[in-house]
Amino acid sequence: MDPHSTPHGTPYIWNDHSTEEALGNSFIGQDLEFFSDAGFDLDRLYIRRNAPVAQLYEDAILNEGAVIGADGALINFSGAKTGRSPRDKRIVYEETSKDDIWWGPVNIKMDEHTFEINRERAIDYLNTRQMVYVVDGYAGWGPEYRIKIRVVCARAYHALFMRNMLIRPSPEELQNFGEPDFIIYNAGEFPANRFTQGMTSQTSVEINFKRMEMVILGTEYAGEMKKGVFSIMHYLQPSQFNALSLHAAANVGAEDDGDVTLFFGLSGTGKTTLSADPTRRLIGDDEHVWSADGIFNIEGGCYAKCASLTASSQPSIHAAAIRFGSVLENVVYDPTSREPQFDDTSITENTRVAYPVEFVENALIPAMSEHGKHPRNVIFLTCDAFGILPPVSRLTPEQAVYHFIAGYTSKTPGTEEGVLEPVPTFSTCYSAPFLTLHPSRYASMFEDLVREHNTACWLVNTGWVGGKYGVGSRISLGHTRAIIDAIHNGTLSSDESSHWHNYPVFNLSIPSSVPGVPDGILDPGKAWAQHGDEEAFERQRAKLAGLFGKAFKMFEDDVDEKISDAGPRL
Repeated sequence: MDPHSTPHGTPYIWNDHSTEEALGNSFIGQDLEFFSDAGFDLDRLYIRRNAPVAQLYEDAILNEGAVIGADGALINFSGAKTGRSPRDKRIVYEETSKDDIWWGPVNIKMDEHTFEINRERAIDYLNTRQMVYVVDGYAGWGPEYRIKIRVVCARAYHALFMRNMLIRPSPEELQNFGEPDFIIYNAGEFPANRFTQGMTSQTSVEINFKRMEMVILGTEYAGEMKKGVFSIMHYLQPSQFNALSLHAAANVGAEDDGDVTLFFGLSGTGKTTLSADPTRRLIGDDEHVWSADGIFNIEGGCYAKCASLTASSQPSIHAAAIRFGSVLENVVYDPTSREPQFDDTSITENTRVAYPVEFVENALIPAMSEHGKHPRNVIFLTCDAFGILPPVSRLTPEQAVYHFIAGYTSKTPGTEEGVLEPVPTFSTCYSAPFLTLHPSRYASMFEDLVREHNTACWLVNTGWVGGKYGVGSRISLGHTRAIIDAIHNGTLSSDESSHWHNYPVFNLSIPSSVPGVPDGILDPGKAWAQHGDEEAFERQRAKLAGLFGKAFKMFEDDVDEKISDAGPRL
């Protein structure tokens, strides 16, 4: 051996046990019963449970080809699947939940027998591994609402990912963790048998609410676990806790703990960027619950897009993304310097980073509003590539529910692989792929909470002004930040200072002025007229209004007429 090389085995261990002795399972009582009953062969399999970050780094580098980035982040890869597989998501059709689930293309039925086959297949695969990782954590910062989650997986990077994304128990809480409320078996390296009844591919992501288990086969994309937990919370929070689960970011004023804001928005709308406001405290960037007690984050971490990430454009996210403990997924790196190349999306447009929420300098820990403090503002973010929606509109409660159900934005080139032209997208409740109950149930709860707490609601367009995509220009981040600031400091709540007027067809209330924003862009009609495109503007406005009407039609029978009437009218 080269005298300057590093041996694969560590010759001296701090606790003075040999490596082989350290690899023995030492479960007793309830823990031993759990793993034995689940089907794990504890005589040949080593289970590394709640391992520290450094140990997970070592295993990922030694066994999975991971590398350490220049500033300490772990860089690893998910293989062929670099995004979610929504067509392979299944929910088991069983007596305890069958009458509540919103069955259809989002929640595809699976019979109990097929689930048992796939579960057995996953555990059989895990039993072939030399080492299996177990991560115990919580979903939900609200103590009365939280769910105990256990993740069982074969890859160290998956374990570190979920260690970051779940709420990390204290040593005392881990000692007394007990039986989990929900278990995820991730055997994503091993394919499903596509000839099994109900299977359409070698990928399967399935949830069984009777067994309170999730099984993953045929995909190593770590985001499936995160979004699986979200789907679980979308079912459990409304049905068991009468609390509203939301696909939204949240922050709170640094000086006023009652100044809570929720940010709804799909990919590419700026939800993560705008909620990470250096003048405010971040509660969370993606998933929250609005309960009778206030707002709390579901997660213990953040999951941010990395494409085009820079220290100048998103300083807090960039700083968190590159440090030790963060997981960079499918990010290209310079082989010499180990610097992440965030502009290089040759592997996928969907490059991601997962890091603990406390990596954000101004994060609020615990990640929840003060007891009894409810959102003062709700902001719906949309990236409108038609250039029709105003940069900011004030919504009535009926309009707020309408836009909550509609969940409109435009997918633009760069937001998803294969998107070359803007595509209008309506994702109901801003969360369609993750909903388990019918959208009307979430919408009804949302309306009740907005009315009860007199929450102000706003529609903010972070997309195009002065023309559609390819003609106009995208509103600057600085102007959008000025709009958000005006909402938070109360400027836009004043009728006198903002001079509100009606925007026809969409019947939105829009201001004539906002500090720091050019008056000429606040009314889309006037912005288009500056370029002599008045007729083209009317055609585009009618087209977008028609798309809203078509998308909302499927919900008209499930909502009050006043909600349907709150949408655009030609």
